[in-house]
Amino acid sequence: MENTNKLIGKNVLITAGAQGIGESITKHFIDKGAHVAIHYFSSAETANKLVEYAKSKAQNAIAISGDLTKEFDATALVEKTVEALGSIDILINNAGSLVARKMLNEMEAEFWHKVMDINLTSMMFVTRAASPYLAKNESSSIVNLASLAGRKGGHPGSLVYSTSKGAILTFTRALSTELGAQGTRVNAVAPGLILGTSFHNTHTTEESAAETTASIPIMRAGNAADVARAVLFLASEYDGFITGATLDINGGVYNM
Repeated sequence: MENTNKLIGKNVLITAGAQGIGESITKHFIDKGAHVAIHYFSSAETANKLVEYAKSKAQNAIAISGDLTKEFDATALVEKTVEALGSIDILINNAGSLVARKMLNEMEAEFWHKVMDINLTSMMFVTRAASPYLAKNESSSIVNLASLAGRKGGHPGSLVYSTSKGAILTFTRALSTELGAQGTRVNAVAPGLILGTSFHNTHTTEESAAETTASIPIMRAGNAADVARAVLFLASEYDGFITGATLDINGGVYNM
């Protein structure tokens, strides 16, 4: 029988790959036989455990720290990945944060730029550095983490976060056109309410989560594995025909 697992032996770089959704994505890639470079900012212990988990399966892995809002750190992340793994087949741009809730009348320029840099500028830095290495493969893949907030506008206080995530949807479409000729597909996922992560533990109240869950057609919130499986699908079709697309993962609460 033909082996349909296209991820065995592939080299994958995951930003913020040791926390929340990123941790689940990393573990799913490891379980599919991929070699992984795990970027982290503050989750060193988890990143190192994931490295050991990969090595226990005789797969290559490295944990790399860095502040991706700094161009130097983003470029160094890619260079260290290539040094450790030999190449990059797949890039998962997962790093991002709401940071805090602020309404328009509370918005300072410094906070606006901080959130935009965390969610969007960092993605550009890493992708720009990785693109030449992705181009060396006959086919390669990028998956960007957007959000339902980028579709709907998010809850009050998430103005800049939602704006940055909406920009990722356009960034994905534009980049798919620009990188298509080099054999790199670029797609995104837009998760809705994903409970059990530090993001929602920090920024979503129990009342808000319950209210949102009640409005979801399949009557449950999502979990990190729901997102990870979708990311792996898009990544594993690295020689496929899907590019410039955003896969919505929200239980049916929003579709278009």
